[in-house]
Order: sequence, then structure tokens, then C-alpha cells
Amino acid sequence: MPGANLTRIEAEERKAIVKGPIRYNVDLDLTQGDTTFVSTSTITFNAKEGTSTFLDLIADEVTAVRINGQDVAPEEVFDDSRIQLNDLKDRNEVTVTALCRYSTTGEGLHRSVDPSDGNVYLYSQFEVPDARRVYAVFDQPDLKAVFAFTVTAPASWIVTSNMPVSRTQDLEAMTMDGTLGTHPAETTKRWTFAPTPTMSSYLTAICAGPYAEWHTTYENEDGRTVPMAQYCRQALKDDFAKDVDYLFDITKKGFAYYAKTWGVPYPYAKFDQIYVPEYNAGAMENIGMVTIRDSYVFSSKVTDALAERRVVTVLHELAHMWFGDYVTMKWWNDLWLNESFAEFTSTLATAEATEWKDAWATFCSGEKSWALNQDQLSTTHPIVAPINDLNDTYVNFDGITYAKGASVLKQLVAYVGRDKFFAGIHNYLNRYGYSNATLADLLHELEGTSGRDLATWSKQWLEEAGINTIATDVAVADDGTIAALMLKQTAPEEHPVLREHRLAIGFYDEDQSTGKVVRTDRIELDVDGAATPVADAVGKPRPALLLANDDDLTYTKLRFDDDSLAFALDNLYRFDDALTRAVIWLSLWDMTRDAELAARDFIDTTLKLLGTETESTTFRYALSCLSTTVWHYTDPAQRAKTASRVADALLSLAMQAPAGSDTQFQLVSAYLSYGVEGDSRFADNVRGILDGSLVFEGLELDNNFRWTLTHALAAVNAIDEQDIDAELKRKDTTENREFALGARAARATKDAKDWAWNEAVHDETLTNSQLEAVAGGFAGTPNSELADAYVDQYFENADWIWSNRTFHMAEALLEGLYPRYADPAKLTEAGDAWLAAHQDADNALQRLIKANVESSHRTQMVAEFNASLGELNA
Repeated sequence: MPGANLTRIEAEERKAIVKGPIRYNVDLDLTQGDTTFVSTSTITFNAKEGTSTFLDLIADEVTAVRINGQDVAPEEVFDDSRIQLNDLKDRNEVTVTALCRYSTTGEGLHRSVDPSDGNVYLYSQFEVPDARRVYAVFDQPDLKAVFAFTVTAPASWIVTSNMPVSRTQDLEAMTMDGTLGTHPAETTKRWTFAPTPTMSSYLTAICAGPYAEWHTTYENEDGRTVPMAQYCRQALKDDFAKDVDYLFDITKKGFAYYAKTWGVPYPYAKFDQIYVPEYNAGAMENIGMVTIRDSYVFSSKVTDALAERRVVTVLHELAHMWFGDYVTMKWWNDLWLNESFAEFTSTLATAEATEWKDAWATFCSGEKSWALNQDQLSTTHPIVAPINDLNDTYVNFDGITYAKGASVLKQLVAYVGRDKFFAGIHNYLNRYGYSNATLADLLHELEGTSGRDLATWSKQWLEEAGINTIATDVAVADDGTIAALMLKQTAPEEHPVLREHRLAIGFYDEDQSTGKVVRTDRIELDVDGAATPVADAVGKPRPALLLANDDDLTYTKLRFDDDSLAFALDNLYRFDDALTRAVIWLSLWDMTRDAELAARDFIDTTLKLLGTETESTTFRYALSCLSTTVWHYTDPAQRAKTASRVADALLSLAMQAPAGSDTQFQLVSAYLSYGVEGDSRFADNVRGILDGSLVFEGLELDNNFRWTLTHALAAVNAIDEQDIDAELKRKDTTENREFALGARAARATKDAKDWAWNEAVHDETLTNSQLEAVAGGFAGTPNSELADAYVDQYFENADWIWSNRTFHMAEALLEGLYPRYADPAKLTEAGDAWLAAHQDADNALQRLIKANVESSHRTQMVAEFNASLGELNA
């Protein structure tokens, strides 16, 4: 559907024609069956006399179009996902009635059926521009409008939208066209919602179904009482009830923190949070009604990292009510204004307003590592990215837009000063409330409060891609004091910009009384250019470790001096501060990925860290990067032996971990990913945990953990399809069906992989979450022989997938089915050939493939490096 891929030029042209005030009256009839619904939208707007433009609409059928009082044959104006509007007047009214389709892909109006009770749940997801899947609309962020929704649905359902319900109407004695008579569905009701404030279409929302509900209120800083609600599926209500008061409390703390920090109270009429099934993202900031993936409703034990991530997600979406919703970017090139700010400020709020005080360590280990990975690909882009069309936007919901942008904002706060920064944000929100703004508008307000000229800063940090490296070069005098300390900055050849950094250098030594490594001194300074001398360090005793970017104030790669590196490798687990450990560990990981640190050294340091680490997200990512190192970066000739050694170490650490602890849970879970076909001892251990003969005190064998064990057995062919089916029969739920599909796809047989490939690519009855489960099971088995068989198939099918699936499903397939355990030489040869033959392919498709192929190039490079070191380093 080329018409669905709106270009920036088309959006600018339409903006020049369509003028406010714009108002939508949208009527949705959700009682017409299981596959489609009726959508009627009436749009009033001003325009230049005699001009032409178009509405966006993705629909099965348009049944009626009325333009300025004249009925128009739908086939004359509806084509290629657009409604053509010709010969416009100064003031226009257009009504479009269409038959639209429910999705099972998490796009538009998603319909999910819970197998545990048969309940049907609907929810909308409109970002980037999928409001057009539900009603006719000018679907671009700078054509803000007022929206009034009316929804007809079963009377037993709950229906929610951006605004409170203004009235409901019982339709027992009405036909579907609104006239009196016998109604074929006597139990329907019509909900009419209050008109919204002026807002962008991608932030509108409708949710409907028999959701369980909880309510409270918040006394807003402007004197209003704001109604609050939480919703989830009926099947999850008992588990959610345990957390709902806590989540209300977190949200209220967020309200207070943001209002105080920005000096702008929460601006909307209500605030709902609705936890929905089969969600594509973590959550979505619909005005007044945030949708959140219901995997955040915890029915089984989860890591503390995930529990903290839920808090950050709640606060992230709440931050959007101001930054993104109240003030919205004009076009998607300023998407970072939404996402970077929400990511930065939700981490700040988590650290300062909740019990998760180490949130910046979480950010460093989790989010920042994501950014560093993506910023070293050829597909990297400036934070303010060039966005030529909607497909460019889709692939920019990435580590650059979220994590790098948030890290750079943290750097900006250090650069201009916290008080001046938030004073500028206050002015920005007040000036552009309910309208659209650009990067230039934001910088103007920050320059006004800080007195800093931010043009150079913006050019370096926001408008240039790539990441710098800062290395520490130290000379020591005979008496053990520092004779000279130099910070040397470099940049990659393809992005040769040296940036100005505000950072701190930390001095770390062992505290003899505690045995911990602690900070003994700190120097904060500006770093600019290729070399920056640190005069204040001269004459100070040389510490055991010098840490540039102490407190993680800037965004950069780090390289240690030799003595500091040796100390870090031996003693990382002894550092007393979680953020310091995260900064050092991330640098060691980066060196490993760059083939500058032996895999053996990274593995040994990480295993020691896992014995004492208390910050759950650092622990989680250390386990993840340990796995990547073992299965991809080690010498292939020594890989099996290394994997066995690491698996034994993880099992031993798990046995020593405190009973019922997060550490124990993560270690056992990680161990379960190290099975290989034919390892009878591994299979016996997993069966032992499952049947109770191998006991980890305090480790509960709950639903999700049983499926983790089942998946582990499937991956080594220790159970068959019947065993998986039997596990599903114990409790047939939405989540467990996904677990079962993943387990079936994980089996290490050619038949299982063929089945999984065919299901993922061709079975369009799979929901987005089911497809992701199948793809994850398919590609997640560490068996290179099996993976090799799909290298050619992957690249042969890439074009078909891109052309025949929606963006989100194509992205899930192209990322999830990539046979990453195949021989990297085969992957790079086939991938390079595909890219050479597809230089004219859609930019978004090229980016997805390039990211995969370049990861294989890195795998090949790092594995060859470690092979060159010999057996002692394996």
C-alpha cells in the first residue's frame, strides 16, 4: 500500500492546505462481528478555496462518502488507503463510513480472545500513524484537532477513551441505523465521550471489553481532582489486585514529581492505565489513557529488573502527558523530543521519587548498552534523524532515539545546570502547550534560562551520528603521585566529530577496613578536542583505578589505562557503588565487542561479579552479555568446553545464592539456556528441578518457571510435542499458548525448525505475540548446523516478507528469524550479497537487514580475535 507510506513532503503540502479549527466526530460500531467494525467519521476543517488534499484510511470497504453536502461514489475517491478531497471550500465537512478490520498484529484496533474464559478484548495502538486503520483522518502529528468519540458495544463491556464518558444510551429498542424497532442485539449500549482538548490523532485511543477495573483519584496541583483508573483482563484480576495500590502510588508520585520539577500540573481530565494483551511495545502514551502490555501484570515470579522496568515504564508514559502529548513534535524527525525526554525524566523520577534509587545504574547497564550497540552500526543516525517518510519513522524507535537521546539529555543537564535546564522546560511547556514545536523551539527556551549558546552543542550532540571514545593516559612520578593526566578523545572515521563533554573523573581505592573499593576523590571538568589535560589531578596519589565519566554524566565509550584495566578485571565485584560497577562493566563489555579484551577475561570478570552483584538490571545484562560472549565471541574450537564451564559456574553460583532471592532466580534461569542436544546431565538437572528431586530452596515452581523448564527440555530434544501439549492443558491461557509455541519451535530438529519457519512466515492467524514466540524459539537454539540450513532461505524470503506483512510483523520476522547461530562467514557472505543487490530497496528494509548482517561481521571478527589468542584464553 504505497499510499500508506506518507512522505514528509506530502505532509507539509497537506498542512499548507488544511487549516484549523479541525474537529472529528467519530462513531464506531463494535457489534458487527469478529472480523470487522463500522466506522463513521465526520471531519470539519478550513482550507484554501479550490484546493485538493486527502484523508488517510485503511479499510476493507468504504460504503459512503459525503463531501460538503454532496454524496460521492466511494470508488471515485477511495484508492490506495486515501480518500481524495477535491475542490475544497473555506469551511468543509466530510463524512466517511467504512468497514474496518480488527487486527491481530497490535496495529490499529487489536482484537484478542482470552482462551481461558472466552472474553474478547479490544484496544487501539495508533503510533506511528494507525488511527487511519480505525477512522478517516489527517494522520500526521501537526494537524492537531478536537476529537469526539461515540462507541457502540456490548452493554456488559467497559469502553474507555481519552476523555471521560459524558453519557451512555441503552440501545435495546433501537436498530443499528438508530431508528426504533426490533434490535438484533438487545444487549448493546452506546458510549459518548466528552470532546478532547486539541491533540494529535496518533494519541487518540479506544479500549473495549469486559476489563476488570479499579479506581481512585489524585488531588492535582491546580486544585482539580483527577479520576484515575487501572484495568486488566478478568483472567489476571486476582494477580493484578495485589499490585494495583502500589501502581496507583507510583503514578501519584510521578504526578507530584513532574508537576514540581516542571512547574506545570497534569493537564488532562483523567488518567487511566489499561494493561492489554499481545502488545507490540512496552506501553503507549495515549492522552488520558495509557495502554501497557499485560506481561507487566505479574502472575509468576519476575526479576527485580523487570519489576523496576515496570515502574520506569509507568513513569515514562506519564512523562509523555507533558512531553509529547501536551507539546508534540511537528514531524517525526523530532520523535526524540518525545522519547529521549520521557526516557531521561522517567529514570530521574524513578531514582528520586521511588524506592528504586539505583535507577541510573539500571539505565547504564540496560538502556545505554542498547544505544552503544546501535550507534556503532552503519545504520546509526543523528538523534535528530532525517525522516523522509513513515517507514523511516518506524525503524527510528531504537536505541539512538530512546537511550542515546536520554543519555545526551543527562549530559545537557550537566552542561547547563539542573535548575536552569528545568526552568527552560517550564517555559517551553507553557509556550507551546496544546500545540506543536521543534528542536529549535526547545533550544531557544533553554538558551534563555541558561545563558549558554546551544547551537554548537546541538550540532555536536543532536545533529551528528556516532560515538566518541575517551581514553585515560596517566604518568606517575617516582613518589607514586600523578605527574600528568590526559583525557584523549577520538571519533570513528565515518563520524569524525569530537564533542564537548562535561564529565567527572573518579579516583577509586580499596577501603582497608571494609575490603570494598570506594571513591576517594572526584574531579569535574569540561573535555573538548582531541586532548584535555587534567591539571587538578597533578600531585594527587595515583589511585588503583581512574574512572573517566564517573557518575555516567556523558555519552561516550571509555578506555582505561593499563593499571586501571587490570584492577577492574580483578576487582569489579568489590566496588561499593552500583552505578560505578555499571559504568566499568559496560566499558569492559564494549572492549570485548571491539575485540580489545579477551573473551576469557570478560567471562571470568563477569562470573566474579555475578557472585556479589545486587543491582538486578546490571545482573540481568551481565548474564545476557555473558551468553553472547560464550556462544558467539569465543574461539569456535573451544566454544563447547567454554559453554560447559560457564554453565557449571552458573549452577554453582545458583546453589550458593540466598534462598528465594532475585539472584538465585536469575542464575537458575540463565543456566537453563546453556543446554545442548545430547547433554544428558543438563537434561537430568532440568527434569530434577521440574519433579522436585533437584531443589533450590525458596525457588517456586510457578506457571512461567515451569514453561522456562519446558522450553529448556525442548531445546535439547528431551521432550516431544505431546509433552508440550500436556503442559498447555494444565492451564490454557493467552500467555501459555505463546510459551507452548515457543517451546515447539525451540526443539533442535530439522522438522521442528521447518514447522516454525512456515508458521512464522505464512500462518497469518498467529497474533503478533504468537509470531514473536515462534520466531524466538526458532532462532534461539544454539545449534549452528541447524541454523546454517536457513541462511539462504532467510535472504530469499526477505523481500516477500517486507512486501506482504505489515511493518510490525515484518520487523518481528526479519529480526526474529535471523539465524544468528549460523556460521557467521555464511551469514556475512549471503547478507553482503543481498545488500549489494538491494541498494534501491526501501531504506527501512535495508536498515533491518544491515543491522543483522553487521552483527554477524562483528561476531566473525571477535571470534577470530579470540581464536588467535590460543587455547589458554578460550
